[in-house]
Amino acid sequence: MRVLIVGSTGLLGKEIVHLLLPEHEVVGASRNGPDLSVDLADKASIVSMYRQLGTVDAVICAAGAAKFAPLESLSDDDFAFSLANKLMGQVNLVRCSVGHIVHGGSLTLTSGILSLHPVTGSAVVSMVNAGVEAFVRSAALELQGKARVNVVSPGWVSETLAAMGQAYSAGIPAAVVAQAYKRSLVEDITGQVIPARKS
Repeated sequence: MRVLIVGSTGLLGKEIVHLLLPEHEVVGASRNGPDLSVDLADKASIVSMYRQLGTVDAVICAAGAAKFAPLESLSDDDFAFSLANKLMGQVNLVRCSVGHIVHGGSLTLTSGILSLHPVTGSAVVSMVNAGVEAFVRSAALELQGKARVNVVSPGWVSETLAAMGQAYSAGIPAAVVAQAYKRSLVEDITGQVIPARKS
């Protein structure tokens, strides 16, 4: 399969590329390349990326930013940035994929554990993650017979926790999380929130 990985230069993106490369043709996209450049917060950038890309069998998004901060310190701009980037950016990846993904192709987005288990400071992130999951459930109904669409909900990633000075063992290694994206790609499922779990 020819698979587009959006966010291919990030922590999860690199692991997904590494996992899929032996069996698939992988095209990477991110703000800085390597193959294609895209800014998720800019719909025109997404349209341009698809024009350059041509046709693929699958799209996997492991990108999207949202602001993590205490509720009282969040500004209107913080909400707008998060909605435009992680939520509408991924929604637009699906909307703009028409004509660029094969019939019966696969689309995989990313949410996160904070949609179900919020913590202090996660008001925007939790809201955006839940929005992505609700979108996938409804989009799957409308794309039935045309394309499959799922969302991976990573828990805390070990490498991210380590970078934050937290215990690495409390998270799930990025290489394990990547397996959840592969499951979305190869299994005949749609409208699912796929949790990343330790084996």
